[in-house]
Amino acid sequence: MDFDFPGDDDPRRLVVRAWRKANPNPTQSDLHAAGYVAPHWPAPWGIEADPIHQIIISQELDGLKIAPDAKRKKMGTNAIGIGWAAPTILLGGNQEQKDRYLDKIFTHEEIWCQLFSETEAGSDLANLATRAERDGDEYVINGSKIWSSGAHVSDMGILIARTDPDAPKHKGISYFAVPMDTPGLSMSPIIDMTTAHSFNQVFFDDMRLPVSARIGEEGDGWRLAKVTLANERVSLSSAGSLWGSGPSAEMLLDLVRENGGESDPIMRDKIARMHANAEVLRLNRLRTLSAKLNGRTPGTEASIQKLMADEHGQEVMELAKELTGSHGMLTGSGPRGAIPPSMRTGGTEINFGRGKESQYPAVDPVWHYGFLFAPALTLGGGTWAVQRNIVAEQVLGLPREPNLEKGMSWAENQAARKHIA
Repeated sequence: MDFDFPGDDDPRRLVVRAWRKANPNPTQSDLHAAGYVAPHWPAPWGIEADPIHQIIISQELDGLKIAPDAKRKKMGTNAIGIGWAAPTILLGGNQEQKDRYLDKIFTHEEIWCQLFSETEAGSDLANLATRAERDGDEYVINGSKIWSSGAHVSDMGILIARTDPDAPKHKGISYFAVPMDTPGLSMSPIIDMTTAHSFNQVFFDDMRLPVSARIGEEGDGWRLAKVTLANERVSLSSAGSLWGSGPSAEMLLDLVRENGGESDPIMRDKIARMHANAEVLRLNRLRTLSAKLNGRTPGTEASIQKLMADEHGQEVMELAKELTGSHGMLTGSGPRGAIPPSMRTGGTEINFGRGKESQYPAVDPVWHYGFLFAPALTLGGGTWAVQRNIVAEQVLGLPREPNLEKGMSWAENQAARKHIA
């Protein structure tokens, strides 16, 4: 495995630098036109960049400020659209759907959200109960979804709903693209303990969608949902401590050094452990990258990445608070010192005061926000328990749990559950 990236004079770097110099104040549309929003995609959306080329582009564009334009929405990014909806539409959508949706996703002209989770289904997403009943050239949707991030500022949503209750639970699901202003769709805000309104519960009351809103064939929704979830879990295991955003372990270590180091042996041991875990994650990402460059599908290293990254993110944020002693109990506390703008963002909006607006003016509010947000890391995108089951069964080859629902349709399963209850 090669631990070094291409040098400063690599021709691919020079191309990106030249573009950046010629576009000092680009819009999202400019980025998309250059193929830099999803560089690994095929033309006309990307430039078919291999993993190393993608890293070069990311490094060279780091810190680039995107100019606001009419296509920018309240949300600064379109992570669900670009990372989850677009790959699924590319795989399962017809040409008309690709033409309709993909460019507007990459330019941020349309922001997307995800309409998957349900309260009654819990971690068993395939047990979802939201119904989509065919009525001529339309589907009538009834049910509700929960934890829908950014639904209140989104133009479109990816929805999975049950179209055949008499099929096994994984077979009777279909996948839809939903305009969020469709009559019959409503939502309630969920305010989390970071004070952010990021989540919502979404309700469907006789909402009608044309058949053309269905992505792929009827009943093929679970296969497409797995594509979405696979992309979600890859994106949620990036280098940052908060699902790829926020400060890193290395940044925290730098601030410890800037503030005079740490003399307490117990804290020094915790800092060393954090650094070691961060290094393991970095090397594991390089293993995944090496597999891709050698034409192999990443195996064990990709399966465990999210599991390790989530717990490491909690470790970083808890240690950042612990380093401040008793101050850690107070709003806005954390390690003193400036951090790069690219690390000042979280998974949701940060509403805590900065500078003179904070009782800790020398501390970036991302630390306090990150501490409050971190419990979500081992829940979102697949809980820690689900992830461990995946590793146990699919990586280690341990026996699967007994499947008492085998051979039953979703409707039969629901009736059996009610009888047991």
